[in-house]
Amino acid sequence: MTEHPTSHEGRQPLAARSQERARPRQEAAAGLPSDVPAQPGGPAGPTAAATPAADTPAPPPPTAPGGPGTMAVAVSAQLQGGGRGGDTLARREGEKLRFVGAATRRIARGIDLDEIVLGLCRATVPTFSDEILVYLRDPLPVGDERPVAPFVLRLRRTDRLRLSDLEGEELVLVPDPDPTPAAELCEVRSGGALAEVLRGVRPVFGDSAAAKTALTELLGPEHPLPGGLRAVLAPLRGRRRVIGAAVFLRRPERAGFEPNDLLVAAQLATHTALGIDKAVLYGREAYIADELQRTMLPDSLPQPTGVKLASRYLPAAETARVGGDWYDAIPLPGSRVALVVGDVMGHSMTSAAIMGQLRTTAQTLAGLDLPPQEVLHHLDEQAQRLGENRMATCMYAVYDPVSHRITVANAGHPPPILLHLGGRAEVLRVPPGAPIGVGGVDFEAVELDAPAGATLLLYTDGLVESRLRDVWTGIEQLRERLAATAQLTGPDHSPPLEALCDDVLDMLGPGDRDDDIALLAARFDGIAPSDVAYWFLEPEDAAPGRARRLARRALARWDLEELTDSVELLISEVVTNAVRYAERPVTLRLLRTDVLRCEVGDDSPQLPRQRRARDTDEGGRGLFLVNRLARRWGATRLSGGKVVWFELATPSQS
Repeated sequence: MTEHPTSHEGRQPLAARSQERARPRQEAAAGLPSDVPAQPGGPAGPTAAATPAADTPAPPPPTAPGGPGTMAVAVSAQLQGGGRGGDTLARREGEKLRFVGAATRRIARGIDLDEIVLGLCRATVPTFSDEILVYLRDPLPVGDERPVAPFVLRLRRTDRLRLSDLEGEELVLVPDPDPTPAAELCEVRSGGALAEVLRGVRPVFGDSAAAKTALTELLGPEHPLPGGLRAVLAPLRGRRRVIGAAVFLRRPERAGFEPNDLLVAAQLATHTALGIDKAVLYGREAYIADELQRTMLPDSLPQPTGVKLASRYLPAAETARVGGDWYDAIPLPGSRVALVVGDVMGHSMTSAAIMGQLRTTAQTLAGLDLPPQEVLHHLDEQAQRLGENRMATCMYAVYDPVSHRITVANAGHPPPILLHLGGRAEVLRVPPGAPIGVGGVDFEAVELDAPAGATLLLYTDGLVESRLRDVWTGIEQLRERLAATAQLTGPDHSPPLEALCDDVLDMLGPGDRDDDIALLAARFDGIAPSDVAYWFLEPEDAAPGRARRLARRALARWDLEELTDSVELLISEVVTNAVRYAERPVTLRLLRTDVLRCEVGDDSPQLPRQRRARDTDEGGRGLFLVNRLARRWGATRLSGGKVVWFELATPSQS
C-alpha cells in the first residue's frame, strides 16, 4: 500500500504575501540544503540579507529551514551579492555538497527499511525536488539469494508538498493529499526500456527518449506525467543488483534539473540502496535470531497435577533478542514436575545454541528421573564437552504434590524465593554450588517443605542485578516486592500468577535491565492425602485380582463407581504386564484430581509397546484396550525401573 505521510519538517509559515505567490520560481536552482547552517561568509550570511538595488526585484524573504523557497532565496541572494561568477559557482557547489552530506546522513540514520526510505523522502522534498516516488523490488532479495522471477517493482512511498494560498493569510506548507498518480505494481520486462535504464544504473533526465518510455512503463500507461513536470529517474542499486528506482519530480514554476543534479541523485540513490541492502540483511539476521531464541524456549507450559505455572522472558534489548537464559517445566512420573531456570554466559547466537543444547540435555535427564544433583552433574559434563569457557548457572527443582515437598539443587544460580500463603516471602537457603562448566565439583540437593498455596519464584540474575545495584540488594528488593503484592490479596488468598509475574517485572526502572530475564513462577496446590490411594503388590498371579478389589474400594470411597468397570479392566491389563517381568513388589497408586490417574510401577526397565496382535495370538491386546479406553496413557523409564500410567475423565469432566 502506498504511504502518504502527513507531516514534514519544513511545514512552517512562509513570510510571503499572498499576492506574491504568482512570482516565477525560476530562481530556485535546486541542490541547496535546507537543514545545514550557513557557513561564515556563505550565501546565507550578510550577502543573502543585503538590500537589493532599486532596479532589482526584491527577493523573497528568508523562509523557515526546509521550506521550498530556501534554495530560491539562497541563489537569488548569491546573484545579488555582486560577487564574481566563479565565486557564485563555488558557493553553489559548496552548498550542494553540504546538502548531499546532510541528506546522506539523514538516510544513514535509518535502521529498518521504512526509516531509510522515509529519510530519503524527507531529505529531498522539497529541498531537491517537489515530489518523489520510491519503487522497491518485491520481494526484496536478501544477501546472495537468487532474485525471484518475475522482476516486479512495488511503489513503496510517495512524498509531495504543495503551497496553499489562503486569502489574507500567509502561505504555508501543507501535505498534498493528491500526489502524482502512479501504478502500485510494475513488472519490468526483459529487454524493455525500463530494464535498460535500470541496467545502466546511472540517473537519467525524464525528457530523454529512453527515460520517457521507461517512466511510462514504471508509472503505468494510464498514469502519464502531467505536462511541465521535470523528472529524474534514478535506479537504486545495492551491493549486487538493482533493487528499485526513485523518481524525482519538479514543477513547471521551479527551475529544471541541471546536469550536476544527476550527480546528486546518484549519490542519494547509492546511499539509499546500500542502506536498504543492509537493513534487509539485518532484518533477516534479527528474524533468524528471534526464531532461534523462540524455538529454544517452550511454546507453552504444561499443566501438571497439583501445580499452576506462569513464565516470562524479556531480552536484554529489542535489537539484541538472542541470549542464553531459559526456563522449563517438565512433567515427571508420580505427578511430579521438574522446574528449571538457567543462564548461559554471553549474548550471542553461540550462547543461544549452547542454551538449546543444555535445555535438551536437561529434558533428557529429567526423563530418566535422576535426582536433581545428578542432573546438574551431567549438565556440567555436557558443558565441558561443548568446549572451553562454556559456563552457565542453573537451578533445578522437583516438586512432589503428594508429599508436598520440593527438592532443589543449585549450580551458581541466584536462590529462589518462596511466597507463603500468609504473605511472608522467604529466600530459600540452598547450597550455592559452582556454575555448570567448571568441572570437578559436587552438587548438593536439599529437600524443603512446599505447603499448599505457596508460590515458588525462579529467576535469572537479570531481574535482580544491574549496573545500579548488586545481586543481593536486588534479591532483597524482589522479596519485599513479592511480600507487598501478597498483602494486597489478603492473608487467605494467593495473588494470581500472571498478575504476580507482571508486578515483579514492573519493579524494574530505567537502567535496571542490563541482561536477559527468565522468570518461572509455580503455585503449589498439592494433592490432599484423602485423594491418594497407594499399595504394594507382590509379583504373583493373584496380583491382578487383588489390584481390582483395591481399586473398587477406592472408587466407592470417592463416589466414582461409574468408572469401576473401565478401571478394573485397565488395571488388570497393566498389572498383569508388570507382574510378568517384575522381580520386586509392584506399586499401584490412584490419584483423584480433575481426572482419575492410575500409576503402576515395577523394577523392569523395558517399556511396553503397543503392537497389532494377530488372530492366533493369545496376548498383545492389553495396551490396545488401554489406548482405546483411557483419556491419556504413557510409560516412563526410571532409574530403578518404569512407571506405566493412564488417566480417565471423571463424571464431572465427561
